[in-house]
Amino acid sequence: MEPTQDYPLFGGTFSAMLPLGTLEVSDLRPVPDNQEVFCHRATDQSLIMELLELQAHVQGEAAARYHFEDVGGVQGAREVQVEAVQPLSVESLALRGCCQEAWVLSGKQKVAKENQQVAKDVTLHQALLRLPRYQTDLLTFNQSHPEIRSSLGPENLSPPPWSMDDFELLMTSLTLHDPNIFGPQ
Repeated sequence: MEPTQDYPLFGGTFSAMLPLGTLEVSDLRPVPDNQEVFCHRATDQSLIMELLELQAHVQGEAAARYHFEDVGGVQGAREVQVEAVQPLSVESLALRGCCQEAWVLSGKQKVAKENQQVAKDVTLHQALLRLPRYQTDLLTFNQSHPEIRSSLGPENLSPPPWSMDDFELLMTSLTLHDPNIFGPQ
């Protein structure tokens, strides 16, 4: 998949610019309807966009921490460590018309992959875009320290690992085209 300004997400109700080397995981396995999941063609990196119910009981930086810890619990993380939480300028987002606040969190989780006993440290970057008009919190994730998988041969030139610039482009280019995805307003 080549990078595109209008890669359709959630059935075309959203779009975003995705980085080079992106594979759509739903082509490989089932993905829940509230998620869009992509993986890098040659690394262990992944991008996950998830539409979640607005957690109005937490605000600001605490909301970013809440979702990071919640995801860690769902993934069975043995350790969850927040390293930094920074506000993201809503004015830099294509979603600025409906996003009330935005946060970027960096942290580590110690998780074991499916069918593995040994847990590894995984560095994650999480963006939380809060859409209270639609009672929705939108999360995006990126695993930042890629492990390069061996390629099958010289003919398989791998794209470079994704960077924070790629992640930022995804966050800022995310555009809502059809608010009906959130149900009747």
